[in-house]
Amino acid sequence: MDKQLKADFPIDWEDDGYVSRREFFKFMTVASGGLAVGSVALAAWSQTTRGVKVHEPKRIVALSEIAVGKSMAFNYPGDSDICILVRHLDGSFNAFSRRCTHLSCPVDYQPDKDRLYCPCHNGAFSAVDGKVLQGPPPHPLRQIVVEERDGDLWAVGIREGEASA
Repeated sequence: MDKQLKADFPIDWEDDGYVSRREFFKFMTVASGGLAVGSVALAAWSQTTRGVKVHEPKRIVALSEIAVGKSMAFNYPGDSDICILVRHLDGSFNAFSRRCTHLSCPVDYQPDKDRLYCPCHNGAFSAVDGKVLQGPPPHPLRQIVVEERDGDLWAVGIREGEASA
């Protein structure tokens, strides 16, 4: 039986560990192509998973309690997640995480410039969409999704990824 096996599968054991240049580059080409396809697929997947991450709704404030051109701090979704609600001159609302995307210093609203300002390193964000206006922050602020319900404002989710209006 052993002779029959060797006859059916002749292996030259001296050349068994040898990999030709052609075989090596074929393997490298296939492996590189697989990594490239995987990277593109991962990038596409990350773009499609952006959107609103829904959390349990939380009442922020009654509409009548926040004046036009003012802001208010609140926590959402947890007690340690600091946020800021801004009421613009036109009466509209926007809410954002108060943590600067540079080093997590709390941002404050500057109504005269209609921006959110980080005093730690002179960073500034748009009070409308949270995008970086100046300074070292590398990313926009996370936007809190706000809804009006029976005269109250409620936080209902967090817009993930790039901030958008």
